[in-house]
Amino acid sequence: MASRRSLVRRAVALATAATAAVVLAACGGSSDSSSPAPGHSGHGMGATHPSGTASGGSHDPQDVSFAQGMIPHHRQAVAMADLAASRAKSPQVKDLAAKIKQAQDPEITTMSGWLKAWGAQVPGDSRSGMGSMPGMDHSASPMPGMMSDQDMGRLKGLSGDAFDKAFLRMMIGHHQGAIAMAGTERAKGAYGPAKALAKSIATSQTAEITEMNGMLGKQ
Repeated sequence: MASRRSLVRRAVALATAATAAVVLAACGGSSDSSSPAPGHSGHGMGATHPSGTASGGSHDPQDVSFAQGMIPHHRQAVAMADLAASRAKSPQVKDLAAKIKQAQDPEITTMSGWLKAWGAQVPGDSRSGMGSMPGMDHSASPMPGMMSDQDMGRLKGLSGDAFDKAFLRMMIGHHQGAIAMAGTERAKGAYGPAKALAKSIATSQTAEITEMNGMLGKQ
């Protein structure tokens, strides 16, 4: 009888152990299937993360043309503003010229940086602010609103009220040209920062045209 009970107990123990082994195996398999495989999950997140993208996105030929045209355009405006410091009579004209120089000098640096990053030619400088680009005719205005060398020479020969009037009229035309160039960039450009700069130029120079027209009306 005792021997029979011992056999029963031994059989129950063996069955329990077998069941436990099956359960443990199942749990282990479940744990493995839920673990990320090499190159999955975390690694996959890293692979899809956009890295190495140029700030502002890609550019197109219009962006290059905009920067190459606006740099000498800005340089000429700065050259005109420099003349106002010693030739203008009106404090308002002098203040406006200083504001133009302060705004456009950093923009020249920014656009030059873009061109260098794109492997494109940065326009050369010149005393008239027109720059030296291949095929550029300095005897005529190569871009909207640009003054010829003759225009700049005439402005240099003026002072006092005569300078103020000539400066304001010339700068209004100059700004109108820049606004037209900015409009083309906003419509056809692809580089985000260049389009944003074009919008800023159009906004600020439109306001300055209104200011300059007001000054001319008072003279």
